[in-house]
Amino acid sequence: AVIPYKEILQMYWEKATSFVNAQCNGLEPWQLIGLTFSSTLISVWLHGFLFQSESLTSRTKKQFFKLLRKMPFIGAIIQKKIDEALNDVTSSLSFLKDEKDYIKALPEKGMSQPEVLEKMKEYSSKDVRWQDGKVSGTVYSGEEKLTHLLVKVYEEFAWSNPLHPDIFPGLRKMEAEVVRIACTLFNGGPNSCGAMTSGGTESILMACKAYRDLAYERGIKQPEMLVPVSAHAAFDKAAHYFGLKLIHIPLTKAMEVDVQAMRRAISKNTAMLVCSAPQFPHGIMDPIEEVAELAVKYKIPFHIDACLGGFLIAFMDKAGFPLKRPFDFRVKGVTSISADTHKYGYAPKGSSVVLYSDKKYRSYQFFIAADWQGGIYASPSVAGSRPGGIIAACWATLMHIGESGYVEATKRIIKTARFLESELRKIDSIFIFGKPEVSVLSIGSDTFDIYRLSNFLAAKGWNLNVLQFPSSIHLCITQLHTKSGVAEQFLKDVKDSIEEIMKDLNAKTTGMGAIYGMAQSVPDRSLVAEISQAYLDSLYSTDVPCSEKHMNGSPGHH
Repeated sequence: AVIPYKEILQMYWEKATSFVNAQCNGLEPWQLIGLTFSSTLISVWLHGFLFQSESLTSRTKKQFFKLLRKMPFIGAIIQKKIDEALNDVTSSLSFLKDEKDYIKALPEKGMSQPEVLEKMKEYSSKDVRWQDGKVSGTVYSGEEKLTHLLVKVYEEFAWSNPLHPDIFPGLRKMEAEVVRIACTLFNGGPNSCGAMTSGGTESILMACKAYRDLAYERGIKQPEMLVPVSAHAAFDKAAHYFGLKLIHIPLTKAMEVDVQAMRRAISKNTAMLVCSAPQFPHGIMDPIEEVAELAVKYKIPFHIDACLGGFLIAFMDKAGFPLKRPFDFRVKGVTSISADTHKYGYAPKGSSVVLYSDKKYRSYQFFIAADWQGGIYASPSVAGSRPGGIIAACWATLMHIGESGYVEATKRIIKTARFLESELRKIDSIFIFGKPEVSVLSIGSDTFDIYRLSNFLAAKGWNLNVLQFPSSIHLCITQLHTKSGVAEQFLKDVKDSIEEIMKDLNAKTTGMGAIYGMAQSVPDRSLVAEISQAYLDSLYSTDVPCSEKHMNGSPGHH
């Protein structure tokens, strides 16, 4: 049965070779060599042009808009609009409205301690009153007794540095215990391990770096990671920093990652799969078990980003709010988890953990320079020197609150979140995205511009997160929102604001809401990036503002 096919193939092969020979008839050897050489170069260039970390479509769009901006008449119009948007952004940033001069050089003579403390009070007095519970996320505890404890702990370890474990062995022990406690919380086995980092972004970066290097070792030259569009932007940053190709996976109507779309996107270059538990924009838990099955089937590392809610979901079962699906190392196929101790772990800012199911994965995270003249340099994460005071304060927080404290805090937060969700769903003209199980409620509207609601609430002292694609705002519930009357006040202010909005549905959206609305409609995303760069530049501004122009709205969280 094989012989006829063999004869057919041989016939086609002879035809092909005869055709090629006919085309080359009359060519001299040097011409054949030149054609071969040039065609090889063209093939290599074409492969490099088509197969890059950024898609051809994206690069073509960028080039088109770049050329468009260089056209005399059109470019001038675009630049004028950009300048207007930049002015709108800078004028709407409340933290720039400081009438006093900035300190731009060292004082000739050092201040006394009382003088420094007085000056510090002047600066801290500018802060928003987050203690009132009107801020989304940001401060997750703020409990006064815990604050006093952390100040004492930091004082004890202010000069310590985990880069020198021989000098600060107690600090090394603390860090190791924080990691082991986290491994236990997320049901890691005896080979589970991890490291402390400066925050969720670094935890995510470390996992991506580890899997990139593992992919290189496996012979994958252009590693790809499959990431839900709802996953944290830190994955975009990791792709940018580490030369990974980021493939965004769409969501279902329930705002969960589309498992079938992820399955179709898997290729020989896939270095890691990603799910969130929960994701930041809408507070939805991704279908981790289903994606884990893909990870096992195709032998791909699988990372769970639990940076936001990790230290809530770990206690929800004992708090009486069991999740519908498992999410941690109990799920076969999950190889790493990131979780922020400085969010619902209630430790001070600057601490997070990245955990692995096995030490073989963590080894790819490490950096070692074996030939440096200064000695063998080895570091577990991005930073070399790290603030020991933050590590010690994180350890102290875990020890002080204990399991029972975390369970009680989780109970209060989830109870408040469920109450708010239930009441918000009763309000006409707004809706809640998906079925959030943890602490984030994302609000949208098919009746009016949801950014107007954000502006109205900002005028009432609320500071919510402004989201895009689709337009929405969200409240991340913390311990501060569980205080008596806070949730009720939020509901009242939402209802009152909507009542005002409904009086004039055609009113123009102003402030940051208008900027976000404009940003979503701009096809040239480089323009949005340019405006965002202006925001980042403003963080380091020491120029006294010359205008008192005001825009209604809140800068939100970026």
